Amino acid sequence: MYKLKAAEWKPKHFKMEVANRVATITLNRPERKNPLTFESYAELRDTFHKFQYAEDVRAVVFTGEGGNFCSGGDVHEIIGPLTKMDMTGLLEFTRMTGHLIKEMRNCPQPIIAAVDGICCGAGAIISMASDMRYATPKAKTGFLFVKVGLAGCDMGACSILPRIIGQGRASELLYTGRMMSAEEGLAWGYFNGVVAQEKLLETATNMAVSLADGPAFAHSVTKKCLHQEWNQTIEQALETEAEAQAICMQTEDFKIAYHAFVAKQTPKFVGN
Repeated sequence: MYKLKAAEWKPKHFKMEVANRVATITLNRPERKNPLTFESYAELRDTFHKFQYAEDVRAVVFTGEGGNFCSGGDVHEIIGPLTKMDMTGLLEFTRMTGHLIKEMRNCPQPIIAAVDGICCGAGAIISMASDMRYATPKAKTGFLFVKVGLAGCDMGACSILPRIIGQGRASELLYTGRMMSAEEGLAWGYFNGVVAQEKLLETATNMAVSLADGPAFAHSVTKKCLHQEWNQTIEQALETEAEAQAICMQTEDFKIAYHAFVAKQTPKFVGN
């Protein structure tokens, strides 16, 4: 009774399509390199929150139109108004943007970012908060906060980025605000692959479909453990994973995989 169908949702501030149990979110303001507004931040936050109830989505692809991923917060619709806010309003905004990342990390579905062209500011954060990232050779990723007089510690950057590319590399990007090339991102482990522009969405979608065809509950447990074990000792992590794996061993997918292996067949997972 609590399940939702994401295919029926009609976002106002970005596009979303659902096919093959994959939701594809597309930022669609290509004339401005797909910047975010107060409204799109909030709608993205709410959408990722609702994904935990979406029965027709097992993986998510996040991308942008027009050869760019996302240029960050809109200069005129966000940056300008922020300069006129008091501390109460500013904290309300920064907590709201942080809640978007929280919902991305808490939603059970793996998220795959398909990054082309400009990927800056909040756009870089969204790609960072995704579970996997694919890029084109033209992708330029920049955590530009210092360029506008702000700290690099925005929307979880100081927590998540060092875990992906290492403390020293993350420090350089966050202190300088310089662009990370696709080649650097691949070498540093930020991108899972760099592909031609015409293959980008196909590559990300194919990965998402393969995950959607897998054991959905087990994938959600993997994502939860990847996130929650950041702050655990190895002893705590071992216990967390022991409990998680024991739960997964009670699922239908575990039995399906066993019987398929015995029969030398490919398992057809049901997601629970």
